Amino acid sequence: MVLRELRAAVLEANLELVKRGLVLYTFGNASGVDREKGLVVIKPSGVDYDDLRPEHMVVTDLEGKIIEGKLKPSSDLDTHILLYREFPSIGAVVHTHSEYATSFAQAGLPIPALGTTHADYFYGPVPCTAPLSDDAIGGRYVHETGKAIVERFSATQDHPALDPMAIPACLVAGHAPFAWGKDPHDAAHNAVVLEYCAKMAYKTLTLKSEVNVVTQALLDRHYFRKHGPKATYGQG
Repeated sequence: MVLRELRAAVLEANLELVKRGLVLYTFGNASGVDREKGLVVIKPSGVDYDDLRPEHMVVTDLEGKIIEGKLKPSSDLDTHILLYREFPSIGAVVHTHSEYATSFAQAGLPIPALGTTHADYFYGPVPCTAPLSDDAIGGRYVHETGKAIVERFSATQDHPALDPMAIPACLVAGHAPFAWGKDPHDAAHNAVVLEYCAKMAYKTLTLKSEVNVVTQALLDRHYFRKHGPKATYGQG
């Protein structure tokens, strides 16, 4: 069995989503990539989490061709592999339909950086894609979902390019969130924190609809204490 350790890590990331209440039934999926081998390990489609085992994980190449596995890969595979191809710094992708982050996605709204909890993990608002066109939905829908995320992180006349490792998540308009990280554990962790930040943002905006986002100084202070060469958080 190829990629034994990555299979185990991807399974653990999928189970973490259940443990933290981010998925119901067979919702959601997690994957990981081995950059040296050019292979992706992903959850099989529609299999109950209680039944999942490492050997059930499906291995594909970066074009989606199945290399190993008897089950069908997640129906979101094309989104995952597109993100791996376009964001070479990421090592894992997680997709959920978690309640609060999905609420922002359904509203077509980014999750604003309203406080220091958000700033500890996301260097600015978590963006939301533009709605997919009817042609995109009727065509290669899952691939187009990935394209919408990549386009949102690309530079335009309206905004500079976003760093996918500084903002390791995106909402897909009318759909749900995707998150990523350096490995499956990190991606699952970011998905859990994303949902927590979305919940707090929702409650804050319910209390006061017009609220200031965190200042750049406070955003910098909190984000860079946990990230980058001068990070001071933790035991090093």
